[in-house]
Amino acid sequence: MNLHDWIDELCDALDVEVDVDESLILDLAREAAHNVERPAAPVSTFLLGYAAARSCGDLDELERLAGIATDLALRWDKPADVLKHEDEDPEVEAELADVDA
Repeated sequence: MNLHDWIDELCDALDVEVDVDESLILDLAREAAHNVERPAAPVSTFLLGYAAARSCGDLDELERLAGIATDLALRWDKPADVLKHEDEDPEVEAELADVDA
């Protein structure tokens, strides 16, 4: 089973008929997790879905709303001692440099 199969099965189980742009949703989840905190990913995607439902599932509106949410996540203020992305850890970078050498 892959992600598309899961989405189809979940839509059937939840009795919803909707075209899902998983890359749009995953992009928002990634930015929320990296720029806000990990639990922000599922909460953000839930809220995006709720907002999309209020707009009757209009795909253009969904893209607009996702853009607003992603922009907010990208601009989210964090303390100076928190890395922008967890994979920007200097120790990890040093380890990767050793592997590449």
